[in-house]
Amino acid sequence: MLRVVLFGPPGAGKGTQARRIAERLGVPAISIGEIFRSHVAERTDLGRRAQPYLDAGNLVPDEITVAVVRDRLAQPDAKAGFLLDGFPRTVHQAEGLRWLLAETSGRLDCALELIVDEEELVRRLSSRRLSGDIAGVRRKDDHPNTIPHRLAVYREQTAPLSQYYEAQGLLVRIDATGGVEEVTERAMAALQAVVSRRSS
Repeated sequence: MLRVVLFGPPGAGKGTQARRIAERLGVPAISIGEIFRSHVAERTDLGRRAQPYLDAGNLVPDEITVAVVRDRLAQPDAKAGFLLDGFPRTVHQAEGLRWLLAETSGRLDCALELIVDEEELVRRLSSRRLSGDIAGVRRKDDHPNTIPHRLAVYREQTAPLSQYYEAQGLLVRIDATGGVEEVTERAMAALQAVVSRRSS
């Protein structure tokens, strides 16, 4: 059983790596962004509340996000572990996750941070805007005018998670440049080291 959070700046490859790593671990990949975008597409009440934040490249307010995470982690497939992609995005949300897990006597095992330099991030996001994501859907938050704002929001609100998790001994930094398979192997090697330390 592993409970993992995966974070990194926009364009770091979180969605791709989350799916690949979770499959290798045999746990669900839980993408908060995908959950929100699904609600937006289905025009639910949650989707209508979240859409303005998503379109502008801003973070959805904590009270909405934490409620979504609480509901998702309560589902049966997450009981044996999970990989969270897109949550937490702030230290306050990280504290919220810690309390959510404590409610079920659980704890986080690892925080994987994907590291990519900013020039490469801009190139990837611009390319994704032109070609669409894996489903062929062009995301409004990949618009050229939004990319610098998203990176600034990340630096200000999400990057502090690195120090937060490092202080708890949970942080593992992964070089996320190079081929997809190469990055996955780096992440799996790091997680294997976590498992080995935990069992020793």
